Amino acid sequence: MKDGFLTSFVNVSRVQPIGSLDEYGAILDGWLTVLSQLGFHARHLSIYGDLSSWRRRQVEGITLRFRHLDCTLGDIVLLWNTEHPGRMGVDLGTGLERLAWARTQTNWHQLIYGSWAGAAQPATLDAIRTATLLLGHGITPAARGAGGITRRVVGAIDRDAARLGVGALVRDMYGYWSLVGALRAPWPEIARAIEEEMRL
Repeated sequence: MKDGFLTSFVNVSRVQPIGSLDEYGAILDGWLTVLSQLGFHARHLSIYGDLSSWRRRQVEGITLRFRHLDCTLGDIVLLWNTEHPGRMGVDLGTGLERLAWARTQTNWHQLIYGSWAGAAQPATLDAIRTATLLLGHGITPAARGAGGITRRVVGAIDRDAARLGVGALVRDMYGYWSLVGALRAPWPEIARAIEEEMRL
């Protein structure tokens, strides 16, 4: 995975119906104000994209992206119903971790994994981070459905790295996800579930 990308992240979004293009412009303007307040100077912000519309079944849209310097932060999508073009909506989104990365200009792996950044390959660290979130919300490994995703994520963890123990990293990731919302399972249970799924 490239720097700036994660399997799981904190989504920062605004999705709502709008009545006019003026509202779309006002939402974009408001978002640029928020970014400015976060320390992204307006002089270094730019909007780019293709103004030709795309179509998916009964929905059409235009996607524009916004960036600070050379780092894309997210996008804003104008959507409308193909049969009723007056029914419009806006979908603005970015990731909290990406905003922190662009704002601080620190090393991506250091920002996301802290002192664990060099403990294992990024793919393994990312998988443990995501498995902590999934298992913490009670999505246990299964043959299909949401549990199938958990099984795939746990399967991406390098066995040699995991043999050293996943508990301390799970505890660290658990602390991060707990800042966003309460998790249903305690961290020792999550670590045990990962090790059992990996048959360690």
